[in-house]
Amino acid sequence: METTNLLQSEPRRKLDDLEVGELAVQFDDQEPTEVIRWAFQEFHPRLALITSFQIDGMVLLDMAWRINPEVRVITLDTGRLPEETYELMEEVRGQYGINIEVYYPNTHEVEKLVKKHGVNLFYRSVKLRLMCCEVRKVRPLLRALTGLDAWITGLRRDQWASRTNIRKIELDHDHGGVVKVNPLADWTEEEVWDYIKTHRVPYNKLYDKGYTSIGCYPCTRPVKPGENPRAGRWWWEINAPKECGMHCSLLTGGFEHELEALLKEEEE
Repeated sequence: METTNLLQSEPRRKLDDLEVGELAVQFDDQEPTEVIRWAFQEFHPRLALITSFQIDGMVLLDMAWRINPEVRVITLDTGRLPEETYELMEEVRGQYGINIEVYYPNTHEVEKLVKKHGVNLFYRSVKLRLMCCEVRKVRPLLRALTGLDAWITGLRRDQWASRTNIRKIELDHDHGGVVKVNPLADWTEEEVWDYIKTHRVPYNKLYDKGYTSIGCYPCTRPVKPGENPRAGRWWWEINAPKECGMHCSLLTGGFEHELEALLKEEEE
């Protein structure tokens, strides 16, 4: 049965803040596999792992596949990804037999953005970088979440200051109240790598070149010894959030209004 037909036949599963709060406490000390197993029981097939195929996402993909080989895997192709990410996607398809659902940004919105601000607008200001992230990541994510009751992410508390308070089960109010499941919330980077090596999980080869957080190619670089793992993301920015807006609501000085005006303007 096609995924769309299957989703139409399944009842929606919605949780409120009280239920999610209780579940967050209940699963706070549980292993990631137990959290994933619970998510499958509650939400499948309206559940998906949304990943950019970094090491955290690959660990979750391997865990979820071992629990249910029919796990849905969704990714966002911004159009600026490094070749190594595409190579890993093909490796995943071959090793796990998973048909990856790929969401792309709206071509018209990208054309509008590039026409006005240039192809590498993100280097010029934080506001322009966030506009680029909005078009290439945030808006495709909204489409990917349509029809889902829950999504699984690879967020960890030790990744960045804005993530220190994440719970393993949350209610994602930024995306219509869908349940957000973060099974690796209390894991460290060392634990992630231990799993990768123990279970021979494929990973992005850029990690072998000093990369520790991999996104779009122009916005990612290797980190220096002693640097925070996310220091390689948008490294030219000073005192700016190391976030793109997918996992938190950002106060960006009204760039949303400018973005809407840009995308709605008539062709000259």
